[in-house]
Amino acid sequence: MSSCPSVSVYLALAGSCSLIALWFVSHAVTIIIVVFVNVLACACVARACAKAKRNAATAAEHYRTGTGHATVEKFLWDIRQEKPLRFTPAQLAGFTRDYSTQLGAGGFGTVYKGVLPNGLAVAVKVFHGSLSARSEQEQFMAEVGTIGRTHHINLVRLYGFCFDDAVRALVYEYMDHGALDAFLLGPAGRGASVQTLRDIAVGVARGLRYLHEECQQKIVHYDIKPGNVLLDAALTPKVADFGLARLVSRADTHVSVSGVRGTPGYAAPEMWMQSGVTEKCDVYSFGMLLLEIIGRRRNFDGAVPQSQQWFPKLAWTKYEAGKFMDLAAVAPSLHGADNDERERKEIVERMCKVAFWCVQQQPGARPPMGVVVKMLEGEMHVAPPVNPFRHLMAEPVVIDLWTTITSSSSANTNTTWANGISNKDSNEIVSTI
Repeated sequence: MSSCPSVSVYLALAGSCSLIALWFVSHAVTIIIVVFVNVLACACVARACAKAKRNAATAAEHYRTGTGHATVEKFLWDIRQEKPLRFTPAQLAGFTRDYSTQLGAGGFGTVYKGVLPNGLAVAVKVFHGSLSARSEQEQFMAEVGTIGRTHHINLVRLYGFCFDDAVRALVYEYMDHGALDAFLLGPAGRGASVQTLRDIAVGVARGLRYLHEECQQKIVHYDIKPGNVLLDAALTPKVADFGLARLVSRADTHVSVSGVRGTPGYAAPEMWMQSGVTEKCDVYSFGMLLLEIIGRRRNFDGAVPQSQQWFPKLAWTKYEAGKFMDLAAVAPSLHGADNDERERKEIVERMCKVAFWCVQQQPGARPPMGVVVKMLEGEMHVAPPVNPFRHLMAEPVVIDLWTTITSSSSANTNTTWANGISNKDSNEIVSTI
């Protein structure tokens, strides 16, 4: 007697389903194992990178403060995962054609133009041999340990370094337009529109905001000035020269500094006192830099009449009299290029207000860089600033203005700020348009 065809078909289908089920089960287990291994590997890599960054910061700080025994070589080993390349003296000589093209010189070194084998133009900063070994090593580690760990469009990029008995050097990206101070005093700066200058100021502010507020560890630059801001081919500003910079824990409200830091004329008043400082010293320096951008001149010029020699005070006098447009040295040919005269005046007035808030005598009265960026970009209304030079004529009013107005509510409306700034007026500073 023959078997039933339907039963045979059922058994065949049942067998096929069993095989398919077994196939899915076996592959599902494999997929789960592969995913687990990949996740575990990624976690290990992330942990290793975080540890390397902590080691780099610790090594640099231990050497600088004398609390550890880290050498420069150990420091470089600790930051090896940060990706800066190590070059030999022979390679640098080849890149620079035996240092034939000098771009500039500063207190810590001389900068030469070079070209990498792939055709990329670079700037090679060679430390002065006249520096003491300790000083040279501190500057070297400060730059590699800070800018070597950061990546931002408004910070100069470090490609690599050379640390040898004969040569200590850093290799940076090449900036076509050079330093901001030379640009402002040259024909290109004189011919730049107010909008272009505003964009440069915003770029510098963004770079400082990144250092102060967005890095894993806060970085205080300590030497912000036009000579330490470089411009690329598109006039994108990049903060440079981190030789005095410090990595700061976000838990630290103040930092003790050894010796005098910064450049006279740009350094905040507290930098010259034996007391702790904060990142607000960079805010003050940025305000002085912003004034030079507005006037397209140095803040001190001994070649002009005495009443005009110190530009910051002259700027306040003009601003207070409502003549702030006298400060913007705009070529007559550019008055039509800005298209909208009203917009040009608004930009200059806004930049003046921000600059005067930044150079307040008391650190607490200066806005954080995140607020500075928003004010310059027009995202925040900027209230009339307090006279930043009132301390030259009367006792300064000690007040932590910016901390107070950003943490308090609209209550206490009867509270009066320094020099007649009311709570309502102060809230306007941080209110969004």
